[in-house]
Amino acid sequence: QVQLVESGGGLVQAGESLRLSCAASGRTFSSYAMGWFRQFPGKEREFVAAISRSSGSTNYADSVKGRFTISRDNAKNTVYLQMNGLKPEDTAVYYCAAYISLTTRTPYTRPGQYNYWGQGAQVTVSS
Repeated sequence: QVQLVESGGGLVQAGESLRLSCAASGRTFSSYAMGWFRQFPGKEREFVAAISRSSGSTNYADSVKGRFTISRDNAKNTVYLQMNGLKPEDTAVYYCAAYISLTTRTPYTRPGQYNYWGQGAQVTVSS
């Protein structure tokens, strides 16, 4: 089992950058594929980005391609989401998530495919 804690959220202006971090407990972090999701008020949680256990494969939502970058440091048990060129429509609660992965295939994009979740971090982008 893994516990996830997000940090790095906050309030920024449009065009600025933020980096979210997600620290994972446990010794087997490298066994997990990791993802970032976000949730707008009154909406379902939606996929943002994901990375395979060995960083060999990543996946992005079309809405963030070219602006957001997911990365991980298995030595630090941490996954990151670098968000550049933020827009007001990126305002949401961002969640880190994980599932045990036996392969380095392209990581999953559906929330139901992830077993572990963090508590969420608010990102607010003002215009």
